[in-house]
Amino acid sequence: MAANGGLSSPGSPATRASDRERDAVVQRVQQAFAEGRLDDTEFDERMRAALVARTHADLDVLLTDLPAAAPGPAPAAVGRRPGRIAVALKGSVRRGGRWRVPERYTTVVYKGDGWLDVRAAELSGPVTTLRAVAYKSTVTILVPRSVRVEMTGFGVTQGLADSEDLGYQLPADAPVIHVRGLAYKGAVEITTRPPERRALGSP
Repeated sequence: MAANGGLSSPGSPATRASDRERDAVVQRVQQAFAEGRLDDTEFDERMRAALVARTHADLDVLLTDLPAAAPGPAPAAVGRRPGRIAVALKGSVRRGGRWRVPERYTTVVYKGDGWLDVRAAELSGPVTTLRAVAYKSTVTILVPRSVRVEMTGFGVTQGLADSEDLGYQLPADAPVIHVRGLAYKGAVEITTRPPERRALGSP
């Protein structure tokens, strides 16, 4: 698989994968998602598979239809200072794709909706604090499976599927996302997958 990062050598598909090699594939899958090469379902499936991969062969199959990662930092991360707060009054806050998340980021939504997708984002530090205030609103935060999530506050919920034991133990130095939420007649929802989309033409 030299064309996709050289994670394995020829003739060694059964070699056990290391944490570093799994993390490299996770990052490549995140980049492919940010580039629009994978849809939500494909991204979720490949992230799950990368995190539980046992051998080089398990990792190889996840990258066979993806081009090699471009060297150097992502263009969106060069020369830009990330904003630290977003406010919506009877409107919406939406962030997603390849964006740089500051160590502390605050979202306030009043009678609207919020959507923060950090699955393909660049985290500025090992610990990221997301503060979300939802007043008669719903703020949805999508997080990657490769981070440890801590939650505090009022009205903060996590999807049942996201609390399942997936058979993968995060390393001790895994990035941490700390969500501090406050919801009044609303909710701050944390999930690793987007909600089901309605079919076109459905009511």
